[in-house]
Amino acid sequence: MEIILKEDIIGLGYKNDIVNVKSGYGRNYLIPQGKGVIASESAKKVLAENLKQQAHKLAAQKAAAEERGNALAGVALTIAAKVSATGQLYGSVNTAAVAEELKKLGHDVDRKIITMKDIKKVGEYVALVHFHKEVTVEIPVIVVAENAEELAAVAAEEARLAAPTAKAEEEAPAAEEAPAEEAPAAAEEVEAPAAE
Repeated sequence: MEIILKEDIIGLGYKNDIVNVKSGYGRNYLIPQGKGVIASESAKKVLAENLKQQAHKLAAQKAAAEERGNALAGVALTIAAKVSATGQLYGSVNTAAVAEELKKLGHDVDRKIITMKDIKKVGEYVALVHFHKEVTVEIPVIVVAENAEELAAVAAEEARLAAPTAKAEEEAPAAEEAPAEEAPAAAEEVEAPAAE
């Protein structure tokens, strides 16, 4: 069914867009919540007239979105999170964490207009901020281990404990090989007197 959206819904469309949705989603969620109306012929005519009258206002909204997007140009976030010894995060870094970090930098961005997959490992990722249907900003997000010193100490301790075991394994084959070499020499000595 066709629906005219009354507000931005990330992943579906933006205000005044005409979108196709499943009838259950439209009738049971979008319309009762006031997020959309059925796109009948008369509703489409009203929408076209409203868009014509609001063209100046829509251009101003786009300009404001571009200005906000330009303010975020060059912004990169580094988020510290607790990490297990295997490199997995305790929990995850999500859009709320990105919005919070942006707020610390003086950029008030609603987490609902940010899209990204929940981050569960240390690494580099990208968050998309949708200010307007034509203005989207990519923000690099670098997730680092908050407890890096602890993890380094644990790794060093494991390496130290594994080192004597590795030395013992190296010495053991060497000890086994030595008697094997002596045994043929002893056999030659025994054979020599028998030949006389």
